[in-house]
Amino acid sequence: MNWRRPGWSILHRRRSHFSQEAEAALFQRLRIRLTLWYCGVLGAALILFSFALYFGAQYFFFQPYKDMAQFHATGHVGMWQSGQMDNACPSSGQGGQFGPPGQGFLMTEMVMCFDTQGNLLPNENISGLPSAFITNTLVQSALQNGQASDMVNAGGTTGWIYRYTQVVPNPDGSGNIGVIVIGENINAQVNALSLLLILLLSLGGAALVGAGVGGLFLSNRALAPARLAWSNQQRFIADAAHELRTPLTLLRADAEVLLRGRKRFVEEDAELLDDIVAETTCMSTIATNLLTLARLDTGTLQREHEVVNLAALSQEAAQRVQALAAQQHITMQVEHSGDLYVIGDPVLLEQAVLCLLDNAIKYNREGGRISVRTIAQDEKVLLEVRDTGIGIADEHLPHMGERFYRVDKARSREAGGTGLGLSIARSIAVAHHGTLRLSSIPEQETTVTLALPLANVTAPKQINEASSSMESLPEQR
Repeated sequence: MNWRRPGWSILHRRRSHFSQEAEAALFQRLRIRLTLWYCGVLGAALILFSFALYFGAQYFFFQPYKDMAQFHATGHVGMWQSGQMDNACPSSGQGGQFGPPGQGFLMTEMVMCFDTQGNLLPNENISGLPSAFITNTLVQSALQNGQASDMVNAGGTTGWIYRYTQVVPNPDGSGNIGVIVIGENINAQVNALSLLLILLLSLGGAALVGAGVGGLFLSNRALAPARLAWSNQQRFIADAAHELRTPLTLLRADAEVLLRGRKRFVEEDAELLDDIVAETTCMSTIATNLLTLARLDTGTLQREHEVVNLAALSQEAAQRVQALAAQQHITMQVEHSGDLYVIGDPVLLEQAVLCLLDNAIKYNREGGRISVRTIAQDEKVLLEVRDTGIGIADEHLPHMGERFYRVDKARSREAGGTGLGLSIARSIAVAHHGTLRLSSIPEQETTVTLALPLANVTAPKQINEASSSMESLPEQR
């Protein structure tokens, strides 16, 4: 069956920007996380420091004015109670002592007097007083609570005013006789506090930007040993797997040659040779899988970039494993909605599909079913492999795809599983800019979904990139 579409093939074997190396993705995530931690810790420290500085400055800027306004209000209340109304409610703009007696300085304060109904006294002179200061909203609060305070913006050259209101009780204790409102100009302090806030935000933002740049630098330095260890590990795995394949192949070949003369051996010796063949076959499979994973991780695996009919590929892969499924009386059904194309390496994609089908057969029940469905959804091609097997418990699902991770090690060993099939399929999916998802209902079914970008979305971009990459190659003479 021809599942490659002629004319769309892109023969591009270079390690180009098409490949998404697992190493780069892994360390990029670690680098971002470390940088975010650096910025987060510094940001938290800056926020705590800024809060402490801002509210500390606010207290030291405004508290003296609040204390003096309260002190003046108490003095005016006493004069009102003693009958000195001219001094208790002076004309606007009268100077008041600010600071300890004999040590402070004179400043302009604003004074107003209201009756118990919240109305200005008839003899009050409000000329020159800002309209924001004259409002009686604060007086109503003071009549209910005994005292009240707020800050209002009078605008113009006056700016911000701190108002303190205190009720004047009747000397005979029979209720209240009025309300005193004292105003202190705090515009300079508000402006200073606003300037401090701007400086804190500006310097804090600059510090966070610097922390981000410095965090990237430090994370690179911190990850350098880990990156070197990762590269050495991947190189070691690839070299070891490559070197093991030859002796394992020779061992299996020698054992198979000896088994040709099975009649010359006693039954126990023949069974030992059968065990040698089986074990060397298993070890060869592990070595081949490890070599594939190592090459995928390091990006050294040469890959084709062709437009592949994933629907036809899945149907051909299902036909290849049909005999294996029939041995366990498993029914296989393939569904697809027309030709669905993706860009990738047909050999690797077929290997990924075979891994999924192999798992679906190994962990299925005798007489079970496997359905393979290929559909297009949200500019992606979804290949779903669903089996009616033993299922996977919820606690194991996050670990599926980890190398050598097996839910039931005894059953996996009996079925010939190595715990690398899903890892290979996931690595191939990532290398093709796709994803691999698992969902399962224990004792009922398991569904594995391979999602790859649809060719009509990614083809133009990748074809252009391939062309530009090929144009950059030196001309062969």
